[in-house]
Amino acid sequence: MKRLQSTFSIKIRFSEIDAMRVVWHGAYAKYFEDAREYFGEAYGIGYKVIEKNGYFAPLVDLSFQYKKPLTYGMTPEITITYQPSEAAKIVFDYEIRDKATQEVMATGHSVQVFMDLNYELVWTNPDFYEAWKKQWLKD
Repeated sequence: MKRLQSTFSIKIRFSEIDAMRVVWHGAYAKYFEDAREYFGEAYGIGYKVIEKNGYFAPLVDLSFQYKKPLTYGMTPEITITYQPSEAAKIVFDYEIRDKATQEVMATGHSVQVFMDLNYELVWTNPDFYEAWKKQWLKD
């Protein structure tokens, strides 16, 4: 199956570091959110597309594994990789690397499910999502 991923760089800002002068743990959630938005724009599956089709895609699982600290002024690269699933969910893996050394600084994982606009959980893949998977995951 085709592998869908996007990579982009971020610049660590002073406002993202904590008293230990490393990136505050809460900033990783934002970095992964930025990655999902970047991926969505690249592959036509952004939040506006999902909502336009009558759904929301809330996070139900988000995890991080810290390998090495990110510090102020670094310009790491974030790679987001789509993990296909038969279930009605969107699954991503993340990797943050130091752009200069290519060392892995952090990894992560997220799962989003579908809810209709009445906030009811959707148990089957919406038609637009099935069409998206057929378009992008074909060999």
